[in-house]
Amino acid sequence: MLKNIQIKIILAFSIIGIVVIATLGTLTIYNLENINDEINSNISLQEVEQIVQLQIHEIKIIIVLSLIVFIALMIIIGIFISKSLIMPISNLIKSAEKATKSEKYLSEGNKNKNEIDNLVSAFDSMNEELKENLNEATRQRKQIETILLHMTDGVIAFNMQGNIIHINTAAKTFLNLDEEKTFEEIFNKYDVDINLEKVVYLDNLASSEKRLTIDDRIINLLFAPFKNENDMPSGVIVVIQDITEQVKVDTMRKRFVADVSHELKTPITSIMGYADTLIENDVDRETSKKFLERISSEAVRMSRLVSDLLILSKYDTSKVKIEKSEFDLGELVKYTFDGLDLEMKKKNQIGECFVTSNVPLVYADRSGIERVVLNTLTNAIKYTPEGGNIKVYVGFVYNDAYIKIIDNGIGIPKEDLDKIFERFYRVDKARTREMGGTGLGLSIAKEILDQNNGMIDIKSEQGKGTEVVIRIPTKQEKISKEKNTEE
Repeated sequence: MLKNIQIKIILAFSIIGIVVIATLGTLTIYNLENINDEINSNISLQEVEQIVQLQIHEIKIIIVLSLIVFIALMIIIGIFISKSLIMPISNLIKSAEKATKSEKYLSEGNKNKNEIDNLVSAFDSMNEELKENLNEATRQRKQIETILLHMTDGVIAFNMQGNIIHINTAAKTFLNLDEEKTFEEIFNKYDVDINLEKVVYLDNLASSEKRLTIDDRIINLLFAPFKNENDMPSGVIVVIQDITEQVKVDTMRKRFVADVSHELKTPITSIMGYADTLIENDVDRETSKKFLERISSEAVRMSRLVSDLLILSKYDTSKVKIEKSEFDLGELVKYTFDGLDLEMKKKNQIGECFVTSNVPLVYADRSGIERVVLNTLTNAIKYTPEGGNIKVYVGFVYNDAYIKIIDNGIGIPKEDLDKIFERFYRVDKARTREMGGTGLGLSIAKEILDQNNGMIDIKSEQGKGTEVVIRIPTKQEKISKEKNTEE
């Protein structure tokens, strides 16, 4: 529309210019033709006509050139007018049209506004839910990775090709793995009879648990297949457990049961034998008395054994009521030592007890510590030959009071020192049984000291004697611990 206006303006100016120029030219030519009648008669008519025609031709040329120049000027003027007047109007019209179209679009869009809002809301909700699911998946993955990393059990995941897809630190340590290896390479190295395909496809038929020994450790391997989202076999998980301590405990338990059975069977057999002899045979008074004394001795031994077993059982199940108090350790040791004076005199042993000055009060279970002192002193007397020496020292070092018992008895072989605190362990079983020992004295002593934050250490050399050192926390140590707890 604006372009048509622009063309019309230019055409209007052009037409006006052409009319003006044509009118002027026509008037000029008309005036020149009238001049022809007024020319001097001295000039011939033919010459006059030639002059006039020449002037008319020149005027026509001038008119045409003027017309061309005028048209060019009109075009320039039209473009100028278009830019200065029409373009602003055109921009204004375009803005108005856009505004009109926008209003029309908004008017039509209001009908679908609710649908669009619902769609946007649905997309926002889906986006938030997707973010939450991704965050939850990431959190769960990190939790699983952290758990596997800090597990004491080893875990290895293999794919169907036997390659490792995940392994934690514990598994690397158990199997001494310092580089990536396949399923077959790892377990063939330790001669484990296992096949990945059997675990995956015949897990109900093939054994999925194996045990092997690596260095001084006993390792249990549990193989289990895992599946993907389509319930198809995807690989094998291997759980590795160090069961060394469990096996040791189980072995000790079995040995303990066997030892208890043996220890009880021996006196029971002896009692039954003597009792049957007295019942079935007529024996004289002296023999009868001798048999009865033997029965009584075996009964006392059984009673002592059962009593020690009950004590250990109570400590194991934490049923022993420990009543800690402050008491003078030197006084307790001297009292116990004096109570065994008769036993030492029977073997002509020389016993001495020394208590250094300024030993602080100890904080422990008095009756328990008394049993520890009694057991260790009894062992010193029992395994020191006639005429031997037994010396007892009570002192104080750092925050602990100590009891040191030194004898020059038969001693303990070096290879047995690590086992003497095991239940029913005896260096010389026949001799110990003959002396009336149950093999539980040191085990009970260690249990009691553990309950009282104490410790016991034994140094010995076979044929030269034994040194037992017992440490017990003092009253000062108790106060220090209470202050630390309050802080």
